[in-house]
Amino acid sequence: MQPIRIKDRVVKIKDDEEEINRFVEEYKPFIASCTEKITGRYMRYGEDDELSIALIAFVEAIKSFDSAKGNFLSFAQNVIRRRIIDYYRREGRHSGVISLSEYCNEKDEEKDLSIHESFHRYSEDEISEYRRLELEELKEELKQWNISFFDLVDSSPKHNKTRKLCREAIRFLVSKPELVSLIRQKKYLPVMEIEKNLGIPRKNIERARKYIIAAVIIKTGDYQYIKDYVDWDG
Repeated sequence: MQPIRIKDRVVKIKDDEEEINRFVEEYKPFIASCTEKITGRYMRYGEDDELSIALIAFVEAIKSFDSAKGNFLSFAQNVIRRRIIDYYRREGRHSGVISLSEYCNEKDEEKDLSIHESFHRYSEDEISEYRRLELEELKEELKQWNISFFDLVDSSPKHNKTRKLCREAIRFLVSKPELVSLIRQKKYLPVMEIEKNLGIPRKNIERARKYIIAAVIIKTGDYQYIKDYVDWDG
């Protein structure tokens, strides 16, 4: 049985309160980790208001999520951060716990810069965390093709000529939605189509099969931070 992706699971359970509760229990460590990163201190369920806010925010994220919003865990972390910031603003507890200046200072407010806009000015640390979450989801997705990150290291093209051929194959596949759909549904690489249309020798395609599949999955999937980090076309 193939593992269900997190985003697919969330879409499936968003109207099922029992499944939502089960999902929340499963991801309590993740929720606590997000909260601790925001507040800068250790959190304990049943004692810290911030964790109660974070739990409610996580449920909100589940119910408002759709596949167009990309990676669910990144989206949920966003919602948790916003709700905790809102909580601190309401309570007047800005100082000593979390600095809101990086999100919305007085000068920014005078320029009508909303907290929503400033919220998206992620620090490098935050982007690294989102990328890590995406890598975890990518790892699970690639298991459907029996591909590991170690396989990608082994199958990555080592020579300029081979890299060029791989880039051509990747660009060709990504430009053909019907082939991308075939790859995802049938779980195989259409080697014959690549060979016929690009004239790339079959042996070259087969050697880089896992690398090409991973590139197509990333370029056509919900991996915005990995896409920004990996130069598949360079």
